[in-house]
Amino acid sequence: MEVALPKDLKGSASLAERRHAELCRQERVFNARNRIIGGDTEAWNLQVHDQNIKEATEKARHETFALKKDIPARQSDNDIRNTVSGMQKFMGEDLNFYERKKFQEEQNREWSFQQQREWRNARAVQKRAENLYAETRLQFDETARHLQKLESATKKAVCAAVKEFNKNQAMESAERKKQEKKQEQEDNLAEISSLLHGDLLSENPQQAASSFGPHRVVPDRWKGMTQEQLEQIRLVQKQQVQEKLRLQEEEYQRDMDWDRRRIQGARATLLFERQQQRQQRDLRRALDSSNLSLAREQCLQKKCMNEVYTNQPTGDYFTQFNTRSR
Repeated sequence: MEVALPKDLKGSASLAERRHAELCRQERVFNARNRIIGGDTEAWNLQVHDQNIKEATEKARHETFALKKDIPARQSDNDIRNTVSGMQKFMGEDLNFYERKKFQEEQNREWSFQQQREWRNARAVQKRAENLYAETRLQFDETARHLQKLESATKKAVCAAVKEFNKNQAMESAERKKQEKKQEQEDNLAEISSLLHGDLLSENPQQAASSFGPHRVVPDRWKGMTQEQLEQIRLVQKQQVQEKLRLQEEEYQRDMDWDRRRIQGARATLLFERQQQRQQRDLRRALDSSNLSLAREQCLQKKCMNEVYTNQPTGDYFTQFNTRSR
């Protein structure tokens, strides 16, 4: 028994179905959230529902057009009646077509989910590498700041020690000069007292002692100081001059010694500062070398990821959307 469907009713149903499919597709395509994030469960459920309706419709249509008492053209894909000349089986028209198609769709869906998981894992690995690089860079910067503070504190300590040393040396020199001046004044007073009470100015009566007693002098014997006495005075004056020159020379040598010590201290400070600068340059070179090594590792990691994930979207890939529904 054959049943004929009206052409206009069939065309209207087909047109309505295409319109409904187009509206559903536009809703999926122009929905940015579902398009960017990934799977749209509602759309998949709708597709499954439409597919079930389509399968049921096709099945009912085939059952309507089939001779109820006639034997089917084939009962399985391996039916012996499916000869080549019979043209009862073509590519893609096996009995398990719908099950195979559904399995392929599920497999494609699983592949899509797996690709998304791999992409998220790769992004997490890259994020961890970037965080590790940032933490390492911060640690190196903190070490450099700590060394700079230590160098500044060392310089301040050295300057304070040199300043204190110079201050102590100046105080000792002032005290020494004060003591030397005091000793010189005492020596001068002793010399003046000795001259005032000596035989030269007091005219010792023993020089012109008279036989009539020590309180008597012989005027004709007093002729002033003797040559030996004058020589002795000159000798003492010469010794005093030499002693003064010796003291001046010792003071000059002491001043030269202190000046040499101050110069040596300043030179030692300069050498220490240069050594600190060399150490700082070495530390900076080591820091730059470490940063360069980390940058190379990151570049190698990015290169490896680019080699693994070769299907990278370009700008042309994103510009083709939102132009039409298909």
